[in-house]
Amino acid sequence: MDKIEVKAIGITQSPDSPNAYALILREKNGMRSLPIIIGPFEAQSIALVLEGLSTPRPLTHDLMRNLLEKLDAHIEEVYINDLRDGTFYARIIFDDPPIDIDARPSDAVALALRCQVPIFVNSEILDQAGINFTERHREYEERPETDIFGSQEEEEEEIDFTRKIEREKPKTKVERLQEELEKAIKEENYELAAKIRDELKKILKS
Repeated sequence: MDKIEVKAIGITQSPDSPNAYALILREKNGMRSLPIIIGPFEAQSIALVLEGLSTPRPLTHDLMRNLLEKLDAHIEEVYINDLRDGTFYARIIFDDPPIDIDARPSDAVALALRCQVPIFVNSEILDQAGINFTERHREYEERPETDIFGSQEEEEEEIDFTRKIEREKPKTKVERLQEELEKAIKEENYELAAKIRDELKKILKS
């Protein structure tokens, strides 16, 4: 089975649930993107890395990375290897020691980003569940050089992939709190961040 390297390009709210999010993986040398539905805590963990933010205390995935470093265990890659009944499966593959373990894609990606290792997807999964922009890209290639970028509206549509899968809806309280949490962390207002996290936990448990 062929492996195709992808990169995490962002997190967007899932249109199916206000408490679920879509992790967007983009084919590194192609036009296909793969959305994977993940939970709010995993989404926050991935978003923190993508946005270059840090927390005053290690999150679960930070702890996992720290443990691996202390144990001198090295991840070679993360591989999203299967899709069954709408559920994605992943493997975390180590080169030292030479083992691999089963993992949820959200946890695997969160760890891969922290350890700066490549992420791969089975080509059959991209064929089955990927969203393909090849035809639109071909339209751009066939335009005269003076018109290669098209209109501003078309350019924005191509650049911002999340607009393709996100439905317009008012932000939920959870979304607003998560934005406030990210802002508090960025401003290093850790006392406020801790209070917002506690409120988020209460809401998500209810």
